[in-house]
Amino acid sequence: MPWPPEVGSRAQPACSDRVDIVTEDLNRLIHSFFEIHYDVSEQPELLHEALRLRYQVYCVEHAFEDPTAFTDELERDVYDDRAMHTLLVHRASGLIAGTVRVIRTDPERPVGSLPIDGLCRAAELFDESVCPRATLAEISRFAISKDFRRRVEDAPTPAGVGQNWTERKPTEQRRIPHLSLGLLQAMVCNSMSAGVTHWVAEMEPALLRMLAKLGMHWRKLGPLIEFRGKRQPCYTLVDRMLDRMLAERPEIWSVFTDGEKCVPEGANRPS
Repeated sequence: MPWPPEVGSRAQPACSDRVDIVTEDLNRLIHSFFEIHYDVSEQPELLHEALRLRYQVYCVEHAFEDPTAFTDELERDVYDDRAMHTLLVHRASGLIAGTVRVIRTDPERPVGSLPIDGLCRAAELFDESVCPRATLAEISRFAISKDFRRRVEDAPTPAGVGQNWTERKPTEQRRIPHLSLGLLQAMVCNSMSAGVTHWVAEMEPALLRMLAKLGMHWRKLGPLIEFRGKRQPCYTLVDRMLDRMLAERPEIWSVFTDGEKCVPEGANRPS
């Protein structure tokens, strides 16, 4: 079946109008600022740091979840046992900067085992030719520390992205690259190691526009829904997404694939 229009694709600037995030090796710069712990599921201390940040962002700052339900101040739910949890740590200070998780489907009950299944009724979501359940995963709990959102002047949303997000070259005083990039790299590398080929998510429209500007394109799954504000259910094929990114934004592609270390089988590489 033909693919629907990609989210944000009509609003893309011409390449000549694009402002690059940095002029040097962006992947090296990110690793110089942050330790990217791809999957801390089997590291209790680091996992607790991820859950603690989730509590701060989702329970305290935004009240999406009931803080009284987590007396230990570690926000968790039934999906965590099937998820790969990423933790981003600022090297210079040791402070926790961000987290995200990639939730796998339940092999014994794949349909109905992801959060999106209870929120979105689009037919494509339940079509095996579009979203194959065996290799499908949901991106969730994408959160950035309030301290770092303040430091890089980003918006007070869980993902740290506002309506008027634009790329900016860093000054000497503001050289920390956007925190999302380290988390996005971990999403790709975790998915490749786990054999995940397709992603689904419910995202803020502003975050989708930011990702499209970086060359990361998603496709809509039905209309906007009301879930902690306006959210767009969406999906993408990881290898196709990376192929288009390589053509549009090769410097961002290098970050997402950690300098070609995480390129899914069948995806293109630089010629």
